[in-house]
Amino acid sequence: MNSAVMKKTMYFFVLPALIFYCLFWIVPIMKLFQYSLTDYNGYVQQFKYVGLDNFKTLFHEELLGLSIKNTLIYTFITVVLGNVIALALAFLLNANIRGKGIYRSAFYVPTLFSAIVVGFIWSYIYMPDDGMIASFMNKIGITGLDTNFLGSYSKALYSIIAVDVWKNIGTGTIIFLAGLQTVPQDMLEAGKIDGAGRWKLVRFIKLPLLATSVTINVTLSVINGLKAFDYPFIMTNGGPGTSTNTLIFTIYKMAFTDQQFGKASALGIIAFALIIVITAAFVLTLNRREVSA
Repeated sequence: MNSAVMKKTMYFFVLPALIFYCLFWIVPIMKLFQYSLTDYNGYVQQFKYVGLDNFKTLFHEELLGLSIKNTLIYTFITVVLGNVIALALAFLLNANIRGKGIYRSAFYVPTLFSAIVVGFIWSYIYMPDDGMIASFMNKIGITGLDTNFLGSYSKALYSIIAVDVWKNIGTGTIIFLAGLQTVPQDMLEAGKIDGAGRWKLVRFIKLPLLATSVTINVTLSVINGLKAFDYPFIMTNGGPGTSTNTLIFTIYKMAFTDQQFGKASALGIIAFALIIVITAAFVLTLNRREVSA
């Protein structure tokens, strides 16, 4: 088979995937840009172009800043807390302990449940009077504390973040654990011969060799945090007030509750740009560290 025929054959195999990509990615993005310049309400197909008015309105609204703030807080905590706990668990489960296979399965189980199931379960756990946390505190004699975690303006966002970390920690642990099991044993033995203790083996051998795993986990955590929607929608519906409004939830509410589809499309473009910029910055930074390590 000559090179020309091979090229045509390659294009033939790529074509179905390219068609799906254009239909379900490129076309919706183009329609999003189109609607962002209109006053479309999502129902009536009669709309007029308003130019950049939607963007101007958004940048003068307090809700945009609050949604970005909540999303960044959500992302920062899930990235830091989730990966620190996952890394600690990976080191623990990589040690020679009895029943570690059972522990590995147990920590991974929450990731198998859908966000809807997890959200409803934790909504019950967080109930202020009859929930598991409130009942447990009453049984051990701790009273007088505010256990209305989802109804408190200052606690609701962090309570949801805790659920997200708990749900996804198993994935991060498995990725770190896979990275730890690729560390060459002869390198560890050489370190021990040179007098390196347990902490130095971790700091100077294991952690640098986990650079790829760190890049994968941090990138996944950043994307997951920036597109947070499930738990604010299921557990608090953005409340109390607007304390758990994230960017994606605000887009949903603006489009389907307030019937401001054009304005929601403009916010979608802002969110899309923000996610691309932040994710790219993280990936580039981590890739540089990975190379230097």
